[in-house]
Amino acid sequence: MIGTTWRLALALIPLMFAATGHAQDKLSFSTDWLAEAEHGGFYQALAEGIYKKHGLDVELKSGGPQVNGLQLLAAGQLDIVMADALQVMSAVEQQIPVTAIAATFQKNPAVIIAHPGVTNLGDLKGKPIAIGAASNTTFWPWLKERYGFTDDQKRPYAFSVQPFLVDKTLAQQGFVTSEPFSIEKGGVKPVVFLLADLGYPPYAEALVVTRDTLGKRGDALRRFVFASAEGWKSYLANPAPGNALIKKANPQMSDDLLAYGLAKMKSYAIVEGGDAKTRGLLTMTDARWASTLEFLRSANLAKANVDYRKAWTLDIVSTVKVLP
Repeated sequence: MIGTTWRLALALIPLMFAATGHAQDKLSFSTDWLAEAEHGGFYQALAEGIYKKHGLDVELKSGGPQVNGLQLLAAGQLDIVMADALQVMSAVEQQIPVTAIAATFQKNPAVIIAHPGVTNLGDLKGKPIAIGAASNTTFWPWLKERYGFTDDQKRPYAFSVQPFLVDKTLAQQGFVTSEPFSIEKGGVKPVVFLLADLGYPPYAEALVVTRDTLGKRGDALRRFVFASAEGWKSYLANPAPGNALIKKANPQMSDDLLAYGLAKMKSYAIVEGGDAKTRGLLTMTDARWASTLEFLRSANLAKANVDYRKAWTLDIVSTVKVLP
């Protein structure tokens, strides 16, 4: 009996070393901004050892205003970065060999924020709207096409809600998880229009890799997406572990804003809505990417000689199914 036990133990040793070796798969991943609730599932996966459980040693880095994630990715300094779907398509235009393998946000969090009394986004036609320069190649052309907005409505946007608070005629851009919070703190209960709920198609917080990494490290990427999906499921249920790491990475982050961001992600089903309800968290579909490309073409933002299909692949995420 003892001999049988020892033989079994010896037989398991190679498996134990194999598992240990698996745990050495290192991946460097950068978010698109300073640590916040919008990155909660990734910090949760790190805090709860979910990446480690899947044999991964993940280095989680914060983005920021001076960080060009796609540039660092192309230079081989990162394995995975977070980017908007339109940024990925723009990179493909520039012949940068990157592709999206999953999408965190099933609904793009971009919003237009108005003062009380506005009941329909179309009511803002002809009214001043504070719009940032980058929006000229994202949702502003969509608003012009959908609602007949015109460029003479645009006002400069300096990423501050103060002009909005002092001018009751002004609307502004923002993210559903952020700017409305600051506006409410300023004493105004804003009207918020989530553009995704009105048909704006691009995914946000896509997970992006180089095609070289996709070809060489597909198994590690599958485990990363699976673990990240599990992290998001856990964060949406109990965010405390992830929030502790977020605050460590970004000491300026407040408990109030973390709670607000999570509440809005849940109430608008930013992460677990859409196709994620049936296909699993972080999912993507060809149809959704195709509708994004259709928008670019209708807005004359797409180039005729570019194969935008290179901007995404379902090879990784189609093997992962973690339901909300």
